[in-house]
Amino acid sequence: MGPRTFADRREAGRLLGARVAAVLNTAAPPVSTPTAPRPSAPVVLGLARGGVPVAREVADAIADSRACDLDVLVVRKIGAPGHEEFAMGALTAHHLVVNDDIPRRLGVSRTGFEEAADRERRILHDRERRYRADRPGAELSGRTVVLVDDGLATGSSMAVAVDSVRAVGAAHVVVAVPTAPSDSVRRLRDRGVDEVIVLVTPEPFRAVGLSYEDFTQVDDDEVISALDRPRG
Repeated sequence: MGPRTFADRREAGRLLGARVAAVLNTAAPPVSTPTAPRPSAPVVLGLARGGVPVAREVADAIADSRACDLDVLVVRKIGAPGHEEFAMGALTAHHLVVNDDIPRRLGVSRTGFEEAADRERRILHDRERRYRADRPGAELSGRTVVLVDDGLATGSSMAVAVDSVRAVGAAHVVVAVPTAPSDSVRRLRDRGVDEVIVLVTPEPFRAVGLSYEDFTQVDDDEVISALDRPRG
C-alpha cells in the first residue's frame, strides 16, 4: 500500500470495522456480571475528537452481526503551568495518570498540579456532556471494550484510555486503529491489551495524517453528528 492509504476517516473506519467484526465474531463473550445487562454486546469507544468518526463506522460494522454500543472517551493531557507542552499526566472521566518526574523537574507544587488537573477535568466533563447530549455513558464493567482512534503516534493517549477502561472493570480490551508505528503497537501489546488491530504500520512512520488523503481536523459538531447518526 502507498503512504496515502485511506481517503478519509470514514473509509478507514469501514475497513477497520470489517477487521474488528471478524475478530469479535471468533472471540468468546465476556462473563456476565450484575452491572452488565448485555455482557455479550461490545462497547466501541471513540477517542475524541478524531477517533469518533472512525468508531462510528467500526460500530456499524460490528452491528451487522451482533448488538453493539457506541460511546465517546475524552482523554485530556495535563500540561505544566507555563510549559503546557510538557504533560504532567493525563486523565479521563474514570482515571488519572501522573508523570511524577515532570512536575518535579519543573518545580510544580502539588497544589499547582491539582489546579491544572481540575481545569482539564472541567473541560473533559463539559465536552462529554456536550457530545452525549446529557445521556449517561455506556456501562463498561464486564464487557468487551473496543478503543478506536484515527491512528497512533506515541500511543500515550491510548495507553491512558486502556488503563481507564481497565480501572472500571472492562473484561476484554481491544485497541483498533487504522495506522500506527510498530513500536507503539508493541508497547500496547506489552501492556497486556487483549487485542491490538492495526491496518497499516508504515515504515518509517512520520505522522498519522500521512496515511490519509483527507485528514481535516474534526470539530465538536462532527463528533456529535457521528455519535447521533443512524446506521448506514
